[in-house]
Amino acid sequence: MKIIYLDYAAATPMRDEVLETMKPYFSEKFYNPSATYLAARDVRQDLAGYRGKCAEVLGAKPAEIIFTSGATEANNLAIRGIYQRFPEAKILVGAIEHSSVIEPAVAAGANTIPVLPNGQLDLARLETMLDDQTVLISVMLINNELGSIQPVSEIAHLVARVRADRLKSGNKLPLYLHTDAAQAGNYMDLHTSRLGVDMMSINGGKIYGPKGAGLLFVKAGTQLSPLFLGGGQEFGVRSGTENLASIAGLAKALELAQTDHSVQTKQVRQLREKLEKGISDIWPEAVINGGKNRAAHLLSVTFPGQDNETLMMRLDELGVQCAVGSACSASSDEPSHTLKALGLSDDLARATLRFSLGKNTTQDEIETALRSIKQVLAG
Repeated sequence: MKIIYLDYAAATPMRDEVLETMKPYFSEKFYNPSATYLAARDVRQDLAGYRGKCAEVLGAKPAEIIFTSGATEANNLAIRGIYQRFPEAKILVGAIEHSSVIEPAVAAGANTIPVLPNGQLDLARLETMLDDQTVLISVMLINNELGSIQPVSEIAHLVARVRADRLKSGNKLPLYLHTDAAQAGNYMDLHTSRLGVDMMSINGGKIYGPKGAGLLFVKAGTQLSPLFLGGGQEFGVRSGTENLASIAGLAKALELAQTDHSVQTKQVRQLREKLEKGISDIWPEAVINGGKNRAAHLLSVTFPGQDNETLMMRLDELGVQCAVGSACSASSDEPSHTLKALGLSDDLARATLRFSLGKNTTQDEIETALRSIKQVLAG
């Protein structure tokens, strides 16, 4: 039985070019970049080169790239690092953020910005929630369940206006904008100045790179407290011996993802639209979540009256791999907080499947998946 993988939002297979870039650092170039002998200094130069490559791709400076173990750590560093530096200030986060943003934000007493029924952040509500004590806004670029593209650039313009007003009034509290771009690398331009963000999280495992590899872009001048102490690596923001193999793979994957993103978007969107239309034809009661402004690769579908766990397992038995929501919360019995934020009932949230496509998805696979979906829904 051929396996049809439709869960690229959870994990992507590693590109061959990425693996080749990583291989030397598992064997002959295994040295600790912090050591002082010649071989280690050569490896340290490699580290600087990969940092520079990531900075070049993102339109940043090398000193603004902090390597992490993935987007979860990067998100925690952004939220908790600001909270520790400004414990009395306010933090605002979107209601449909990934749990690695929501949980540290809740622990920091943050307020959540509601979303509209189409999955878009409510900008009008954000503007009313902003006050003189707000220090951080965190809004993801692409939602990991719905695929809804969030108005990060518009929020950046709002942040710029608030900063100007604070300067005039003598309020010296900074206002930072962070975005979780874990789902965006393959499909959107991540140039930091064009987005207008102060911090941005990236995950290698979502862009055909290594799992357990990521980075946080931190714009120069951002006042961020470290989470880890001891060693002083990553400019004192993230101590610990650098995982050079993963960093090398991340840099290569990021470069390739940003080079290919326009082509990938066109190719994958056509296949997602085919899947979406096919599902609607098979099951007219199906509801597509996330509105029209969605990323090319994600499709969230509610099948009223069905149980998503049962649907997922039956599809798996037929060789079609999809998800009931975010992989990070798959073990939870609670319905998706993202779907509930849209206004879906618990029953409808538990009747929703997520399909996510990637660069290896083919038209034949979509046609086969649709036949399997039809078979499962027919009972």
